[in-house]
Amino acid sequence: MMAGSLTSSPHSARVYRVDQVMLQVCLALIPGTIAMVWFFGWGVLINMALASVFAVGAEALVMKARGRPALPAISDLSAIVTALLFAITVPPTLPWWLTLLGILFAIVIVKQLYGGIGYNPFNPAMAGYVFLLISYPVATTSWLPADVPTLLEAKDLVHLSFVDSARLIFTGALPPEITWDAISAATPLDDLRTRLDENVLMGEISQSPLWGFVGGQGWEWVGLGFLLGGLYLLFIRVISWHIPVSLLGSLAVMAGLFWLFDPNHFPAPWFHLFTGGAMLGAFFIATDPVSAATTKRGQLVFGALIGVVVFVIRTWGGYPDAIAFGVLLLNIAAPTIDHYTQPRVFGHGRRT
Repeated sequence: MMAGSLTSSPHSARVYRVDQVMLQVCLALIPGTIAMVWFFGWGVLINMALASVFAVGAEALVMKARGRPALPAISDLSAIVTALLFAITVPPTLPWWLTLLGILFAIVIVKQLYGGIGYNPFNPAMAGYVFLLISYPVATTSWLPADVPTLLEAKDLVHLSFVDSARLIFTGALPPEITWDAISAATPLDDLRTRLDENVLMGEISQSPLWGFVGGQGWEWVGLGFLLGGLYLLFIRVISWHIPVSLLGSLAVMAGLFWLFDPNHFPAPWFHLFTGGAMLGAFFIATDPVSAATTKRGQLVFGALIGVVVFVIRTWGGYPDAIAFGVLLLNIAAPTIDHYTQPRVFGHGRRT
């Protein structure tokens, strides 16, 4: 998330402190989080609480090991934001020990090993998520079905209570009357990939109960929630428009071109925008000020290339969603992008 400022005159500006930025990000996550809890159950909140405790504990232990005071590192809320973003991206039934592993990788290896906040070359939350996705692909992709009446009736599924969710996360056990088949369902992106591989046409795929008005059932409302939160961050100038607009714009353009060329085998662009992690990635993840490009032109290139990578992996890659991969791959390229997009210094010629 890129820090911004509120300018009171042409020559002075009040810059947000780190803890203020992180607090605003936490507040902006509320609409999308409410939608996730509504459609995917209490496990979302349990994961967020667990990840936050693990992240703060890991941050404190590492600072102690480095011989530095732990309180300043904890109080800037950066560990909390990392934990919340990580918890939102993983399934609401993820076992607690996998949450611990992912957070330890994010905080200890990706963040603190490089020197702490401001020095990490990769987005810690996405690195922790990809670490789990590659190491434990089944557990990290086993999502609950959205709590939508038409979907539950069509699939004969049930939804978990708070107690059931907690028991599943901490012990891996389900109540005797509930089976795994009753709480598992493919995500809209998974279903799309599988059925396209079976040569099913988009007209038939889009009639699935997993599909809503513009995106996946439930996911479209989650995307709308994170869109509202992202617009709030833009309004208060915590982030700038360059990365979100270029990311979503390039994803929409790529999807739109292929959809216009062959609508029987490619979904409409709005499906890509409001399904999976597109909105979350555009406003909350790709805009990380440390690991993203920093020049304005560079941010446009950075966001646009993430959108292209997301579309390519979603369409032809081995994973149904690709926000994390797109962000991490472009984190590697961010210094090079900044190097070639530096603005011309006043009074000097253009860089050759």
